[in-house]
Amino acid sequence: MSCRPLFAAAFGLALAAGVSTAEDWPGWRGPRSDGTVTDTGFPLTWTSTQNVRWKLPIRGSGHSSPIVSKGKVFFTSCIEPEKKRVLHCVDRVTGKELWERVVLVSDLEKKHGENSWASSTPAADGERVYVSFLDKPSMRVFCYDYAGNKVWEKTPGEFHSVHGFGVAPILYQDNVILNGDQDAKAYIVALDKLTGEEKWRADRPNRTRSYCPPVVVEAAGKKQLVLTGSKSVASYDPATGKQIWVIDGPTEQFVSSMVLYDGVLMLTAGFPDHWVMAIDPSGTGNVTKTHILWSKKNDGGYVPSPVAHAGKLFLVDDKEGFASCWDVKTGKQYWKERLGGRAGSHASAVAADGRVYFTNDDGMTFVVKADRDLEILAKNPLGEKVYASPAFSDGEIFIRSEKHLWCIGGK
Repeated sequence: MSCRPLFAAAFGLALAAGVSTAEDWPGWRGPRSDGTVTDTGFPLTWTSTQNVRWKLPIRGSGHSSPIVSKGKVFFTSCIEPEKKRVLHCVDRVTGKELWERVVLVSDLEKKHGENSWASSTPAADGERVYVSFLDKPSMRVFCYDYAGNKVWEKTPGEFHSVHGFGVAPILYQDNVILNGDQDAKAYIVALDKLTGEEKWRADRPNRTRSYCPPVVVEAAGKKQLVLTGSKSVASYDPATGKQIWVIDGPTEQFVSSMVLYDGVLMLTAGFPDHWVMAIDPSGTGNVTKTHILWSKKNDGGYVPSPVAHAGKLFLVDDKEGFASCWDVKTGKQYWKERLGGRAGSHASAVAADGRVYFTNDDGMTFVVKADRDLEILAKNPLGEKVYASPAFSDGEIFIRSEKHLWCIGGK
């Protein structure tokens, strides 16, 4: 028997195994909701014409991030003159738009000048994609299949905020979880992924607007749904909504989501005070005086979420464009530098290939070595404004700019 068929079969299995290990980017901040990537081979350099696999003109506006799932890229937009909120589905390989669905037609709500009418990043589970918008005064949640058919829609409650709407749905087991922090009766709610029926609801007693997507982590031997927001930092059982622990403050309003590294929870915040803080997540009850490992006031950023890699926490601020590096365990600051110009960064950082990627509002992505010594490896301009966080998957970077969706890849 010839060895050629055996070789071909073995090669096919190896190729399939290689493909299967590549990670999708199925929701806010990726497969672990923390901006980290296990794939390798991402491009170090690009411009608006070099290392561009494709770019798709975007119809409408919005700051929601793209997500990648099963060969498709999803993102949302708002067609402002027509008051339409739209879900888009794009072929990952070709950049061709496969379909778009008008999810909602509703009056444009009042919002902050840095917000948009399509700021909520979708979430996908391989079969269905979930999106949320404000249909004032109500939060609306929608589920579509990958062919663009609507499966269900629900209204879990009202949402009131002078700064608008923008919290991403988070998936955990059979639940779609959303944060309803607002200037009214506030809540976290979990809906059934298949039907949209409510599974549980948790009260948020401080009733203050915040925009933080909760994240589910494995910490202190159990699953915890953790988030900042509404004058507190809190942990809940993601299966039931029961609160596990809470920390008062450190400030009033929050936007970024938390990250976990080596058993340490970290946050950046907020308004009116900026903080960087590390928390031991093993407590129960009010742990304000017992479980804060370290904290630094008047540092860090407000909007962009941090990323942790190799024992270090990397931040960028949304106003001045300063990036910084901190030791996770001790809070020692290794460096703090303005990467270039005075543009702020609303996009959250991503750690990949031993590097950290910071994209600023002018569309420049700074790539730095993920180390205690600052080394800028590349400066990559797109020439368009960028407010959305990028998606990283299988060696490709997907960036949503003001006018286009870009797929950036190596040679």
